Amino acid sequence: MLALATVGFAVNFWAWALLSPLGPRFKDSLDLTSFEQSLLVAVPVVVGSLGRIPVGALTDRYGGRVMFPIVSAGTIVPVLYLGLAGHSSLAALLIGGFFLGIGGTAFAVGVPLVSAWFPPERRGLAIGIFGAGMGGTAISALTTVDLVDAYGMASPFLITAGVLAVYAVVAALMLRDAPGRTVPAEPLVRRLAATLRLGITWQASALYAVAFGGYVAFSVYLPTYLRTGYGLAQADAANRMAGFVLLAVAMRPVGGWLSDRMGPVRVLGWSLAVVMAGAVVQSFTPSLVPLGTLACLAMAGALGAASGAVFALVALLAPASKVGSVTGIVGAAGGLGGFVPPLVMGSLYGAYGSYAIGLALLALVAAAALAFTGTGVRHAVSRRVPVQQH
Repeated sequence: MLALATVGFAVNFWAWALLSPLGPRFKDSLDLTSFEQSLLVAVPVVVGSLGRIPVGALTDRYGGRVMFPIVSAGTIVPVLYLGLAGHSSLAALLIGGFFLGIGGTAFAVGVPLVSAWFPPERRGLAIGIFGAGMGGTAISALTTVDLVDAYGMASPFLITAGVLAVYAVVAALMLRDAPGRTVPAEPLVRRLAATLRLGITWQASALYAVAFGGYVAFSVYLPTYLRTGYGLAQADAANRMAGFVLLAVAMRPVGGWLSDRMGPVRVLGWSLAVVMAGAVVQSFTPSLVPLGTLACLAMAGALGAASGAVFALVALLAPASKVGSVTGIVGAAGGLGGFVPPLVMGSLYGAYGSYAIGLALLALVAAAALAFTGTGVRHAVSRRVPVQQH
């Protein structure tokens, strides 16, 4: 079930990220402004992030066995539309991008599905492995432009739609919810209201906005930063961004596994301290070899590990019947957390001609998250888990 869910997450995230690599091409062919190009890439991110809230709550009610095939099949429609008809104008692309956001909600289906199959002491690793499915965005980054160049605009969309269709059928036939899954009885709105009253919802949302939001922001903005700040060629910058993404993806299960061993608070503490140190070093724009590269890769690993640790925290503190609802809100916070920093970095660079202030702000945010982890979050965990930590 873990393997099936992880593949589903990767396939849906691959579809969700199809427009981002083509942004520069659409900018040229449709004569878009920089803002319009940013909007085109941002719309699926925002819809996919906010859509996790209702989808997570629906997963609590109906289970991942029902919701995974529905989300996967639902994503096929905008993928085909964009590939066959919806790339001739900005308005058509924005409509397609809006519905492409459905693919981004798969995260809120998989976490409660996977969580229910494992005992508490193994959930951190299990959800971390599932979370590595976010590497689906790397498939899109590495293949989309090459496929368009070789076989035309429709090709990556048709291939992705085919893979989604196969997965939807396989999931409908083979996916199962854990036996003894707790099904909530009260209506959707009342459940969401109850979820918003839980302390873990807000604690995990704040931390995930920093951890996963930082990862998303870097993966979106790093090529621009390396080209502008260091004068690298586009291909070189894109390859370095792929290295950043792969290290963060690989460290996510490690963060979950370490959280099972030593508790999520300690893993979050160390990870946020590394992000803070890396951001301080990078704010001085050191030479790329070796210091700049080491600082960026250290931040990539730490942001990946912290993302894994946040969901180990959710598995520890969220009531079993509300894991999907909590995941939906926390996942939304993470996605939206990645939406703001590129806009801040771009405007600060425009105003001051330097990225130093933006990176100093990242260091401050990481420091605040570190302080919050060491106080409020540590207190919540010690109240919930008396001395029986594994």
